[in-house]
Amino acid sequence: MTNLLTIKEAAQLLGVSSKTLRRWDKAGKIKSCRTQGGHRRFKVEDLSHVVNSDLLTVCYCRISNEQSRDDLEKQVTCLESYCQCYGWNYEVIKDIGSGVNYRNQGLIRLLELICTQKLERLILTQKNKLLSLGDDLIFTICEFFGIEVIIINCAETERIEDDLTEDFQEIVNQLKDRLYGLQNPTNAKFLEEVEKITLKYK
Repeated sequence: MTNLLTIKEAAQLLGVSSKTLRRWDKAGKIKSCRTQGGHRRFKVEDLSHVVNSDLLTVCYCRISNEQSRDDLEKQVTCLESYCQCYGWNYEVIKDIGSGVNYRNQGLIRLLELICTQKLERLILTQKNKLLSLGDDLIFTICEFFGIEVIIINCAETERIEDDLTEDFQEIVNQLKDRLYGLQNPTNAKFLEEVEKITLKYK
């Protein structure tokens, strides 16, 4: 056992947290053995494929509309500084779109990296910058693949009310698109009420 690394030593070698290493071990992404006392130990040769795999850290940034571009750049600056502080190999992914739009190009790119196991960690300035609805599902997928998620909780720059208003408008628009083609008096009445609500948020 003298040639084996402790979890702390292995984590330092890979530049990840001990928590991340435990997740990788549980997911079968990396091999470990156990001491008689039940402690994890790692062989250097078993770590080499992870060291040389160039796994990415993704800084995901999102704003709701073009008017919030200053906030987008603040997110980027915050996340880049964080990554540079730790010396991580990172990629910045930017999205401009509603937090309820699952077809945002940046989000699709992020999911591709997660599912092809090219991602080591995901970093956000705020939890709601990923998605307003459904973010817990993405975090669960990250956990399944042993991907570390870091939420820095930088000072909020874009007003939450503005972000939620954009999301509400997106939901209303999708609802209207689905109902307009249905010839039903009840739908027409419902859409009329939805229009009234929408005007209050503009």
